[in-house]
Amino acid sequence: MGIKENVERIKSLLPEGVTLVAASKSRTPEEILEAHRAGVGIFGENYVQELLAKYDKIGKRVEWHFIGHLQRNKVKKIVGVVDMIQTLDNLKLAEELEKRFSKVNRIIEVLIEVNIAREPQKAGVLPEDVIPFVKDVSEGFSYIKIKGLMTMGPVVDDPEKLRPLFRETKKLFDRIRDMGIKNADMEILSMGMSDSFLIAVEEGANMVRIGTAIFGKRLF
Repeated sequence: MGIKENVERIKSLLPEGVTLVAASKSRTPEEILEAHRAGVGIFGENYVQELLAKYDKIGKRVEWHFIGHLQRNKVKKIVGVVDMIQTLDNLKLAEELEKRFSKVNRIIEVLIEVNIAREPQKAGVLPEDVIPFVKDVSEGFSYIKIKGLMTMGPVVDDPEKLRPLFRETKKLFDRIRDMGIKNADMEILSMGMSDSFLIAVEEGANMVRIGTAIFGKRLF
């Protein structure tokens, strides 16, 4: 099946209220625009240089989310380009976001990345540190708006193994939402990828990040 058919199939599987983000790392602008014509409005990029190259050709025809590890020295390059950063996980990055976005008097929406499986090699805030981190960001920065949480599950042979991790993230999400922390609108729970998005949705995700199931396997 082609990109159009893949998008239509995935959208038919998603309940109302679940937002589809096409993970477009290594995809061409032509592929992105094909997915956009098929009904995808948001595209997630992992690398700043790659994002900027695509933005030069596509611009604001689509919404851009940053879904990879963001280095502080690259923040200034994506001001005015990205609509959301899904991977805020440390105060140094928050300080840089505040510095750069305050200069253009614009608030940047973010998700807090949670390292729910406590993988030492992965980015993200450890579960027990998420609530203090949310409080620090919400109280300490005027140009950052927390919109929810994001998690990346570990690589597993059976996506069902991710279910308890997704469930734990949803419990954390609900707990923070019920606390009513100022400047933290807990609206988005971004979980699930091509092989696990249906399980993630069953466990409460209302945003999924899907690449391979839309575009096919990457060539590099």
